[in-house]
Amino acid sequence: MLEGKALIEDTDMPLKMQIQAMASASHALDLFDVFDYKSIAAHIKKDFDKKYGGGWQCVVGSNFGCFFTHSKGSFIYFTLETLKFLIFKGAVSSS
Repeated sequence: MLEGKALIEDTDMPLKMQIQAMASASHALDLFDVFDYKSIAAHIKKDFDKKYGGGWQCVVGSNFGCFFTHSKGSFIYFTLETLKFLIFKGAVSSS
């Protein structure tokens, strides 16, 4: 668990939630093959839905682009091992 250190690229999450995000990602990597992005992302999403209420989204991979609107205090983008993790709670766009 957390053998490789996570590198946070950007976040507005509270520290406790950041730690949970990285722990959940590490646990998912213990459970699933490193190339099973869908299962890894689903595990993290379900963990966050259970702990913090529904509406969480998770993207996992080594190369992706994205554009989204998130609820304040619910966004983290980090690297763990060879993968990038994007976790956020969706929000209604103002435009």
